[in-house]
Order: sequence, then C-alpha cells, then structure tokens
Amino acid sequence: MADPYLAPVDPSAYRYAVHCCSFKWDLGTAPDHALALFFDVAMARRYGAGMWPDTFEVVDIVTGEKV
Repeated sequence: MADPYLAPVDPSAYRYAVHCCSFKWDLGTAPDHALALFFDVAMARRYGAGMWPDTFEVVDIVTGEKV
C-alpha cells in the first residue's frame, strides 16, 4: 500500500543530473555516471558542492547543457 504522506514520483520531473567528474583529477578514464537526480537546479548545485566541491558538474538532462 502506498504511503499517503508521500507524493507519487514522476521521473520526468528530475531533470538535473549531478556528476562527480573524477576525470578532472585523473582518477578515472571511463565516463562518469550521474550520481543523483534533482527536481531543482539549486538543490543539485548544493548537493554537488557539498560532496565534490572542486569537481562536480550539474547537467540539464533535457537540453544536455551544463548549468
């Protein structure tokens, strides 16, 4: 049974992907996968800055551009 306190999840609403970008410190050669998806770009930036302050990037998955 669904929890009545949680809104249904709409995956298409999560358009901002956070990447850690290990390649920026030569820690890997494979493409970095998105590690988190966010509804809001500001939250995505705060998360990235808190986890990887010098290397993260936020990408709008709808347009494919860095934001």
